[in-house]
Amino acid sequence: MQQRYVGNSGLRVSALSLGTMSWSGDTDEQDASEILRTFIDGGGKLIDTAASYADGRAEAMIGSLLGDVVSRTEVCISTKAGMSTSDGRRTVDTSRNAMLTGLDASLARLGTDYVDIWFAQAWDGNVPLDETLSALEFALRSGRARYAGISNFNGWQSAKAAAVAGFPLVAAQAEYSLLQRKAEAELVPAVEDAGLGLMAWAPLGRGVLTGKYRGAIPADSRAARTDSAPYVEPYLEAQPSSVVEAVAMAAKGLGRTPLDVSLSWLLSQHGVATAIVGPRTPVQAKEIMAAQLTRLPPEIARALEDVSLPG
Repeated sequence: MQQRYVGNSGLRVSALSLGTMSWSGDTDEQDASEILRTFIDGGGKLIDTAASYADGRAEAMIGSLLGDVVSRTEVCISTKAGMSTSDGRRTVDTSRNAMLTGLDASLARLGTDYVDIWFAQAWDGNVPLDETLSALEFALRSGRARYAGISNFNGWQSAKAAAVAGFPLVAAQAEYSLLQRKAEAELVPAVEDAGLGLMAWAPLGRGVLTGKYRGAIPADSRAARTDSAPYVEPYLEAQPSSVVEAVAMAAKGLGRTPLDVSLSWLLSQHGVATAIVGPRTPVQAKEIMAAQLTRLPPEIARALEDVSLPG
């Protein structure tokens, strides 16, 4: 798999990164082990997680697999702090105390003394930006993190963070796919100008771009469950469905899968360093890692961009 630089930094990561939001939830340790092996065998390098994923249990699962499935030095690990969920309610706290306490807990769960990239997971309007950035800088200076970044910041927030930080931010995480192109308006230009690499999450439109929801909702899918259906349902409406059909048509003409077409399009976009894929099962992982990830013919790319143009 292609290894790509993250922004203007010297950090290189795999074109696809392994997201772990489902680990210790939908994905048990046995499946996670197989998914990780498939990812590593396919040339994957970056494992992405967060303290908020399953209340830290996703990080703990990664920690339990390091050494058995892959050595720590063979992979890059990125994690995030500043967000938690309690009783279904999301809380953001990027104060210095919350961030650094969260990082130490993450390192303990992961069983490592450093992470490769540490992110502030969200913008916190109640905490001075300088305070949040000071936590990131301390992590860098103390060796707890090799690089730092921001996640789920919009364009002006990203530009401001990069401008006032007294140290280099290297990456920004945001949702980006053929079904969600809002990042192109402000975020992509902002992070490119600041020299940050974009790490795109939900690159398959929360699974919808694979085509598995065409015609009917699979019984074992997230859209079939009341707890996760709201995460998927916005992409099952008429306009997104037209994009899915266009992707399926392009894939058929190219002799490739819709999954491959969608990821290949995304990885050719300005500023994108890596796409964070989140297979919930070993079968999904194998399908993803079988993707060619080669540039689409220009006329196909233009057609997909026309049909998916944000309204």
